[in-house]
Amino acid sequence: MKRWIVVLLVLIFWASSAYARPAHHKKVVKKPVAEKAAPYKAFIVTEASTGRMIDGENIHEKRPPASVTKLMLAYVVMDKLNKKELNLTDKITVSKEASKIGGSQVYLKEGEVFSLEDLMKATLIASGNDAAFAIAEHVAGGKEEFIKLMNEKAKAIGMAETEFNSVHGLPPSKGEKEDLTTCHDLAILARELLRYPKIIEWTSIKSEGFRDGKFIMNNHNKLLTKMPGIVDGLKTGYYSQTGFNIVATGKKNELRLIVVVMGSPSAKIRDEVAIEKFKKAFSQYKVVNVVKKGEVIDKDIFLIDGKYRKIKGVANASFVYPVPSEKKDLIKKEYVVQEKVKGEVKEGQKLGEIVVRLENNIIAKVDIVSPVYVPKANLFTRFIRRLGLNI
Repeated sequence: MKRWIVVLLVLIFWASSAYARPAHHKKVVKKPVAEKAAPYKAFIVTEASTGRMIDGENIHEKRPPASVTKLMLAYVVMDKLNKKELNLTDKITVSKEASKIGGSQVYLKEGEVFSLEDLMKATLIASGNDAAFAIAEHVAGGKEEFIKLMNEKAKAIGMAETEFNSVHGLPPSKGEKEDLTTCHDLAILARELLRYPKIIEWTSIKSEGFRDGKFIMNNHNKLLTKMPGIVDGLKTGYYSQTGFNIVATGKKNELRLIVVVMGSPSAKIRDEVAIEKFKKAFSQYKVVNVVKKGEVIDKDIFLIDGKYRKIKGVANASFVYPVPSEKKDLIKKEYVVQEKVKGEVKEGQKLGEIVVRLENNIIAKVDIVSPVYVPKANLFTRFIRRLGLNI
């Protein structure tokens, strides 16, 4: 009897265990933790006056710049304005094709007429693809002709890693090529653009009315408000395949920097990266005014035949250089001048040079020139001098 009770208890325990156990065992697999997206694909920081690179990563990696492409359109236009081939008051009539360009736009209508300056603002502030297209048609007669100008100018200023295939930076349509460039080349372009004050005037505008104020253009470059008083340009760009890009410039005291960031996963992250690069470079670097144009070089140069017996040369140009704060006292200047000069001396004639070194590396040479014209002395004076008499 007891044996049956034991057997019964075993059967009841087994049944209850089977009932509690799930019919199908599933292996619990932990989902992998998603890797944090990299904050950028490439970046560069350069000093604007010299073009010297301060920091960078993947600076030669070719990537689509998206709407940053419009900076090259701006450079072509500024070059032609400088040559008097264009005028900012030129009137541009919007074509049917320009009115149909999508993406960021100021909603141009066929037949509308705007000044070149109005459309340049629309291009650089609102990133208007339609405005950029209308400008290209006006300047070169068509987009293909203007793209050719863009690539010619890119090559001329040393953008060897760049190829433009659009005037606005939109993603390519089927059968078309995308625009390609690098952080390195965009820094070159930015430096060239800074030669034209109008560029900073336009790209520093945070908001402005268009079409008699009926359309408000808001600048896509939010660094203007995130770093006020420092950042004053230049351009952002984005489409899904390339990520978020920016070419920015800012000035603090005497130091102007160019920061390029390409391929960020969001506008917020891109801006955070750019701000961090600006702050780091501004805190670590100082601009040293090494040579001032016109400064007198305190070394006498004797004039064998001149009306005057001696002269002091002057620096022909200024030279400034960005250096880490702790190295600013390591910049040294050496003055190499001719001891004697024959014949007349023309104003601006080279008499020597200033050799600038940092840690024994030559970083610049600045010509020393004559500040005035010195004619030959008369024959009698020159004859007496050759006799060794001091006249």
